[in-house]
Amino acid sequence: MSTLAKVPCTIVTGFLGAGKTTLVRHVLENAGGRRLAVIVNEFGDVGIDGEILKGCGVESCPEDAIVELANGCLCCTVADDFVPTLKGLLDRPQPPEHIVIETSGLALPKPLLKAFNWPEIASRVTVDGVVAVVDGAAVAAGRFADDPEAIARQRAADDSLDHDNPLEEVFEDQLLCADLVILNKADLIDAGEKKSVIDQIGKTLPRAVALVEAHNGKVPVSVLLGLGAAAEADLEARPSHHDLEGEHDHEDFDTFIVDLPAFASPQQLVDRMVKAAETHDVLRMKGFVEIDGKPMRLLVQGVGARIQHQFDRRWPDGKPRQGRLVVIGEKGFDQAAIRALLAG
Repeated sequence: MSTLAKVPCTIVTGFLGAGKTTLVRHVLENAGGRRLAVIVNEFGDVGIDGEILKGCGVESCPEDAIVELANGCLCCTVADDFVPTLKGLLDRPQPPEHIVIETSGLALPKPLLKAFNWPEIASRVTVDGVVAVVDGAAVAAGRFADDPEAIARQRAADDSLDHDNPLEEVFEDQLLCADLVILNKADLIDAGEKKSVIDQIGKTLPRAVALVEAHNGKVPVSVLLGLGAAAEADLEARPSHHDLEGEHDHEDFDTFIVDLPAFASPQQLVDRMVKAAETHDVLRMKGFVEIDGKPMRLLVQGVGARIQHQFDRRWPDGKPRQGRLVVIGEKGFDQAAIRALLAG
């Protein structure tokens, strides 16, 4: 099979809360009739992002073409989960014309790229491009970009500081693999902050890569799809902090699920989420919640103490309206205290 006959795949990577799912939803809603499939991965065992995408109602990407891989990182479960899932999509009577793969916010894209060279799929698919979504406001606030000089001074004063920030390594690995960078939430930062963020991204990128600014993940589909990078054949140009490691794990992070009661108003929940994030340094929260008297479920998403919410879709008929929230943070954060604050 020639390269032209291969089904193109776009890998959407980016740190927790950068806006990957919003970007993918935008692609689905503006695909112009192109038959798409989506593989969405979660860090944790509740598929919030898949549920968001299945609410699009796009005819060219029906719900059975959106496949969730939860409770595992794609870069760690390639053989067990990703390759069989990809083969399943390709073997359908009407296979997709393009496949979009949304990794978890903690995934490293390079191991996933390597999987496209596996004999079972190498002749059938190609990586059209790796799209790295960056939360401009988070980077401007210094969340993932440590000051090298400050680190050097701290190390000189404290011998225990003998390793890099694991959050920054994940963030940088996602950029190092990219064919296109989307500077999302660009509307939330001023011109000076934007220039600083773009300069930081440019210093990390190992080669010339296009950067596109976006608000709420809205980027022309023609810019995202059709890059023609064949990235699986270009691994040497995509260095990684973890190239010399035998395997990759997520021991630096914890995730858990909180079952939530119904709330009187969205703001009541938002106030609790903000307090949890500020008090316990929570990285990411996302889930669905019942609001008293409302037939639709409330979708809530938090990046640190920045919380967004909207009524997403009606609760399924005949099923309990159980609110659930996925919480992700660095290893050792106080799960019991967070759970009591959110659900108590």
